[in-house]
Amino acid sequence: MAKLMKKQRRVPRVLVTDKCRSHGPAHRELMGSVEHRSHKGLNNRAENSHQPTRQRERAMKYFRSPRSAQKFLGAFSQISPHFRPRRHLMAASEYRAEMTVRFAIWDRITGVTTLPTTA
Repeated sequence: MAKLMKKQRRVPRVLVTDKCRSHGPAHRELMGSVEHRSHKGLNNRAENSHQPTRQRERAMKYFRSPRSAQKFLGAFSQISPHFRPRRHLMAASEYRAEMTVRFAIWDRITGVTTLPTTA
């Protein structure tokens, strides 16, 4: 933490952390003069910025080795946005129509033909 502050070349006005108890002693030792705010909701901006990293970490835990995970996720991270439209910006009917179109495009690109389902 002290190294990061040296790079900034200035002392922060406020240090915001989550509720982890170990942050208090570290804060007092490294930057005792800086105000320390420890609250569950205050750190959301920092936590949300790490979301893509956390998604990758969650996916990596199912692989046998970090190398095979990186190999797969390197390709998958470029493909996955195709199947993750900005859902919060559209109605359910629009979402279903959009996903139908996206899967049709994917099937065309990969050469997969969908088998008819029997009911």
